[in-house]
Order: sequence, then structure tokens, then C-alpha cells
Amino acid sequence: MRIEQLRRRLQDSGAKPCHAERVLRAWLQALPLDSGPVPADQYFPLPVRAALPAIAAELATLTRLRSEHVGADGSVRLLVELADGQTVESVLLPKDGLCVSTQVGGAVGCVFCLTGQDGLLRQLGSAEIVAQVVLARARRTVKRVVFMGMGEPAHNLDNVLDAIELLGTAGGIGHKNLVFSTVGDRRVFERLPRGTVKPALALSLHSTDAALRARLLPKAPRIDPAELVELGETYARETGYPIQYQWTLLDGVNDSAAELDGIVRLLQGKYAVMNFIPYNAVAGIPFRRPAAERAAAMSLHLYRHGILTKLRQSAGQDIDGGCGQLRARAAGLAPRR
Repeated sequence: MRIEQLRRRLQDSGAKPCHAERVLRAWLQALPLDSGPVPADQYFPLPVRAALPAIAAELATLTRLRSEHVGADGSVRLLVELADGQTVESVLLPKDGLCVSTQVGGAVGCVFCLTGQDGLLRQLGSAEIVAQVVLARARRTVKRVVFMGMGEPAHNLDNVLDAIELLGTAGGIGHKNLVFSTVGDRRVFERLPRGTVKPALALSLHSTDAALRARLLPKAPRIDPAELVELGETYARETGYPIQYQWTLLDGVNDSAAELDGIVRLLQGKYAVMNFIPYNAVAGIPFRRPAAERAAAMSLHLYRHGILTKLRQSAGQDIDGGCGQLRARAAGLAPRR
């Protein structure tokens, strides 16, 4: 389901724009659809009131919690079932954050990610993306949404941008707290600046070596890392939000001195934050995280060269909760380590 279909359904029931807006705001806060400061029988026309129970029932089918997995870090990984029985993953993050999925599977072919092994099964509609936020808000406060779960948002651009616009308006989420994550696609840099809601941008870099990056992300658009950084810098200056560069640290693969030199060359003086994320090991995939001392030394090296660097931990490591693992285990495809 797409958000536009929901708006049309409301319009067909006799809802005016103000009525539709109130319904959407209530849904986005995980409240009954007729919630609001004025009693429903004094605000909504009778045909709209009559239609709301069926609309609410349909929205309730968009997502269903299949299972939840609580991590020691306070994160909660949610396996979310969609109306057709397919599953995706959402992650409740510390400090009121939520990571959502935008596709079932993904087509980038990321060699160190279990989701990348599935291939693309289908796109999520914009309402299904937003419904993950609704499901999460029924459990706890959500003030920040990152589009960094299963799938490549740039490959489902219309639905993702529709979801971002609704969350940044009726959803009450600050625009810089909506984070569009991508491996890099020129369409992103064309479309995002034109939106009413301009999200923050996270670019999955992973290497400054174009050949190595192509091996790690075999189906990603071929954009040289230097060009990708320049495109990101333009967007950062337009929006006033620094680009968040994502770098999954893989032992012996992209943790070399040469890579550090490359990062300094590309990011020094840029409006950027480097996020180092030690790899979350996945059974059957032959990568491992570097030693904690090595990761810390890399962060310190960049800091000394004037590059803001954060050494992050992938949420849910103690529950084998890396992206795609919950879904694969539910399908009987991925054992625990």
C-alpha cells in the first residue's frame, strides 16, 4: 500500500484535507484514527466516521510483529511480517531511534551482508515503510528514523521519499532526524534537494579504492569514491547537515594504512562525519571484525587529521541480529553461530 492510496481512500469517504491530516497524524502516533482535541462526532462527517473502522483494520494488516530480540545495548530487533507473509527487520535504537527497511531483500549484492545474499524480492510501499514507525511507536517513543535496514532506499526512491515527506510533516520528526542511507546513486542527489522534507544523508563508502568498493558492493552504481564525496559535500552544504559516511570495518580488507590515507585525502575539510562500524559477524560469510585496538587506532588517526570520527557498534551483536539474520533464521536459512 502507498500513502497516496490511503489519502484517496479517505477522500473517497468524504474526508476533506483537514480530516485526512488528522487521521494521518493519529495513525503516525499509533493512536486510534479518530483521536484528536475535538471529539470525532463533532469533527468528522458521518461518512468519514463510518469508514474509519475499515481503514484502521486495513492499516493494522500492513505490519505485524513476528518476533522481537532484545540486545544488551538497549536495542530491540523486530522481525516484522507484512500482509503477504514476507518479513523485514526494524531496529529500535537507543535514544529514541528506529532503523526501518525499504525493500524485502536487496539488489546491491553487498558481499558482507546477509540481506545482500537474498537478492531483491519486492519493494515496500510507502505505507508499509511508515507502518514500521507506527509499530515501533506503539512500543516506545521514536524521534529519529534511519532508512538503513533491509534494502537500498535509492532503488525504491518514490516510496521512500513519500514516507520521508509524511514522517517529516504529519509525523512530527525533525528533517535532520530522518536519515536516508544509500550506497550512492546519482538519482538521490537529483531528487533529495527538490523535496519539501530534506533528510540527512548517510553514504555507505566502505573503501576509498574504487576497485575494492566494486568488489564489496558488486551491483552498486559505479561512482568513483572521490566523486561520491563531492556529490555528498554539495548536498551537505545545501542542507546544513553533515554527510554521515558509513564504513563497515572488515579485518584485513578495508582497515589498512592506505585506506586511512585515502579517507584523509577525501574527507579532510569536508562537512562530514565518519562512522566506523566494526563488522557484525554472520555465519557462513567469511569476514570478521578487526581487533578493538585497531578500530580505536583508526578513529584516533582520523581525529588527529581533523576528521570527526565515531566508532560505533552494530546494534544487537549479542543476539546475532545483523541485518537480514532474523529474517533468514525465521526462514530456516541461517543458523546461529
